[in-house]
Amino acid sequence: MAFENLTEKFQRIFKKLTGQGTLSERNMQEMLDEIKVALLEADVNYKVVKDFLNDVKQKAIGQEVLTKVNPSQMITKIVYDEIVELLGSNKTEINYNKNKPTIIMLVGLQGSGKTTTAAKLAYLMKNKLNKKVMFAACDIYRPAAVEQLKVLAKQINVPVIHEEGLSAVDIAKKAKEVVYNEHYDVLIIDTAGRLQIDEALMNELNQIKKEVNPDETLLLVDAMAGQNASEVASTFNEKVALTGVIMSKLDGDTKGGAALSVAKLTGLYIKFVGTGEKISDLDIFYPDRMASRILGMGDVVSFVEKVKDTIDEREAKKQAMRALKGQFTLDDMLKQLKQIQKLGSLGGVLSMLPGMPKINDEQKQRVENEMKNFEIIMDSMTLEERAYPEILKNSRKVRIAKGCGKTAADINRMLKYYDQAKMMMKQFKNKGGFGGFGGFGGKFPPNFGGR
Repeated sequence: MAFENLTEKFQRIFKKLTGQGTLSERNMQEMLDEIKVALLEADVNYKVVKDFLNDVKQKAIGQEVLTKVNPSQMITKIVYDEIVELLGSNKTEINYNKNKPTIIMLVGLQGSGKTTTAAKLAYLMKNKLNKKVMFAACDIYRPAAVEQLKVLAKQINVPVIHEEGLSAVDIAKKAKEVVYNEHYDVLIIDTAGRLQIDEALMNELNQIKKEVNPDETLLLVDAMAGQNASEVASTFNEKVALTGVIMSKLDGDTKGGAALSVAKLTGLYIKFVGTGEKISDLDIFYPDRMASRILGMGDVVSFVEKVKDTIDEREAKKQAMRALKGQFTLDDMLKQLKQIQKLGSLGGVLSMLPGMPKINDEQKQRVENEMKNFEIIMDSMTLEERAYPEILKNSRKVRIAKGCGKTAADINRMLKYYDQAKMMMKQFKNKGGFGGFGGFGGKFPPNFGGR
């Protein structure tokens, strides 16, 4: 997940500050120097870093932090507020049209994943914001671009306007007429991209803008592009007049500097962020929540929203009631593992939970592989064996191992995890409640994944 290294460094800096009774000009400068290094290593633009540190310093002086007995909390709050401001504060909301359909035009370079992101945006608008959505397929140059959009649109049951022989401008005009006449809430225009920015591309985009007058013109940029993302955004903005940015791949192995730099350098704010490859992996961007995650404070609000959107509430309550009665079988554990997997990557989930220990990519992969292995093993068991795992003697384990391509050691490890999970269920029962999703309370039993 983006910002992991930066988060770790911020936590170390603030922990060091907490150990100091008061803050002097000297150790405040040392702290600012450490923050500077952390931000630059995260690929944040140098000018952005310089202005950021100057703002933090001025705020600290203005609030007389040096005279406070416990300055660490105040400094943390100042840094948090400045990151929120840097990311856009309250300037990241979509400009929805109340009296007529909202038109969103997506632009970007070819290969940036624009068509897939258009589908993700439509999914979010339809399923989370209850909008009636339509596509305009205006990428008429890239081979199979229209077909790709139609396939994605069919998955989420959103109609597509396209007609062979029409220009991109005429398709957009026709789509605008349809969404007005049929009372749609949102029209998403998927435009053509190029391998590089050229006049032909910009002229066509400006023609579309002139004819349909979109409420939002959003550029898709790749978080992996680092500081190049701001350069691409600046060029598009100069030629087409953008209203915001969608940043993809914030779930990947990116330093995160692009997200922290783009608004300051271009005046454009991030409106949505891509957090994975699934069609549901696009989120509304909230600067305050992202700032909280960057500083290692977690993002409980987003986590709760994700759980509500993903987890079957009735099934979770059913499992909780069974556990309260002391009924926790391998079937129950299998259902919980599947619910955890629905939440997305382990790194993304853990980054939302405050106080969770940092685990590296190898550990994450090990845990995710272990979860898959357990699922494969349990799928090879009979209903009786899943309900009464105590009957699993050697002969049964040999049969199961042969059936799923695993070993007896793998089965024993799964059973050990089950015993630990069952013990945790008993502890939750004794405390009178269950937390988190389906009973795990956001935690894994000890030694899960070999930890």
